Parts: sequence; C-alpha cells; structure tokens
Amino acid sequence: MLGQTILHRPKKSSGVPDVKASELLKPASRDEARLLDQLDTRRFPQHVAIIMDGNGRWAQRRHLPRVAGHRAGVRSAREVIETCARLRIQALTLYAFSLENWRRPPAEIDFLMRLLREYLRKELPVIHRNNIRLLVIGRPEQLPGEVQRDVERGMRQTAHNTGMRLAVALNYGGRAELVDAFNAILDRVRHNGLSTYRVDEETIADHLYTAGLPDPDLLIRTSGEMRLSNFLLWQIAYAEIHVTETLWPDFTRRQLLEALLDFQKRERRYGGLSVAEAAARGAGRARG
Repeated sequence: MLGQTILHRPKKSSGVPDVKASELLKPASRDEARLLDQLDTRRFPQHVAIIMDGNGRWAQRRHLPRVAGHRAGVRSAREVIETCARLRIQALTLYAFSLENWRRPPAEIDFLMRLLREYLRKELPVIHRNNIRLLVIGRPEQLPGEVQRDVERGMRQTAHNTGMRLAVALNYGGRAELVDAFNAILDRVRHNGLSTYRVDEETIADHLYTAGLPDPDLLIRTSGEMRLSNFLLWQIAYAEIHVTETLWPDFTRRQLLEALLDFQKRERRYGGLSVAEAAARGAGRARG
C-alpha cells in the first residue's frame, strides 16, 4: 500500500560544505545576522525560482510611472543574484518577461527591452567575474534582434563558468514550453520512424527549456498574489512555495533569507510519510 511506505526522495546535497551561512555572506544588519545564524548551509535548495511581481504597484503607490518600478526592480534582481551566488545555490531562475507581457502598452515593452539590454551591458562583467553561467529559457528567437544578440553574447561569454546557473525566463510561458517539448519529441519520432516509441517523464524533462537543471525546490512569489502565472508548470510539481506581500522592488537580501529559512522549516514528503509519522506507525506495528 502507498500509505505504508516512506517515499522520501534521496536527500541531495546543495554542494555547500559544512560551513556557517555567515561565513559565506557577511550580514549587513542584525536581522540578517540572526537569519544567517539560523540557516543550515547543508539544506539550501538546489534551485530557487522567483516570480518577480509588483513593479507596477510599487511605482503607482509612489505616484511614479510604471517604468520607474521596473528600473527599481533591477536593483532587487542584482541583490538576489549576488546573494544566491555567495550562498552557493546551484541554480536561480528569474521570471523576467512572459509571453502574456506582449499585451502591455508598446512603450512599456520598448522600455523593458532597453532595460534588459542595459542590464546585460552593465552586469555581465560582474556575472562573469563571479563565475555565474547565464542561461535564457523561453522563446528568445521572437525577441527583437538586438536583444537576441546581446543575450547570445552573454551566454557565450559565460558558457564555461562553473558556478551558479542563472536562468532568465524571457518570452516564456509554461504551457508554451510544454507545447515546444511535445513538438520536439514528435519531430524526433517522425524523423527516426519510431512507431512504437513511448514517452515517459524523463523524456519530457529532457525536452524542456530547463533540461540539465534540477527542478526548483523553492518557488518565491512577491506581491502577495496566490497564482503561478504560467511559470515552470512541469518543474515545480514538488516545489515549496513561499509567497510574500513584499513588492519586488522592495525585496531585499533579508526577504530572501527569510524565504530560505521558511523552506528549511518545512518537511518535504513527496507523497509519503513524515519521519515522525513513519516512526509512530512502526511503533504501533511493533506493539501489535
């Protein structure tokens, strides 16, 4: 019976040696020092994914144009990337531009594309020096030509880096990713004449944009919205979800550390029993 078996997945190492978090990241405040002292570097998530939401509301509350919120959000992205890299988290995925975002006003879309190019020009040298590998997931071939060239240049420049993998979701949609994966599988079947070919979960995972990355252990959503917004629908099947009311431009290193601590307080069962439940059931059978 399913309920009689402990189905915990094997615990995966985060790749971080047995050191204190404060040795990897110097605290900037007492709050950060307190949070770092509580974190166990051996239990960091392998992959953190973030839905960066709330730029527009942040600007609106300050009576500023929406583009001011997007520019402020870049500072949060920079801080989160640096923090995750210092904590030696293996992968970080940021939801930067969705397929649905094309419905926004043309002027806002133009600004977002310029902001992306500006970010790559300014931050790519820092990303490279920190041994971070830049990846892009989505349908980047549909982006403006100059954006495509900048993105490709960034990926080529960091291709041999061995540190954290930074995946930026650009022109991305979770359903579109599945459609593209299924079509790639169908093309393979037709090309090779595999009339009896059977698809399994591994086959699908190997054809996703994120092939080669571990599935996210932790999904963070800012601005308090309780929805996935078509993001990594296949990959987050077992992810822990942390929702904060904080708007993305106000999301700092402290909020990230709080999310990591929240993650470490949860017991991940993957459909099985918790350690305490399994022990209680075993004790009950022994008494019987």
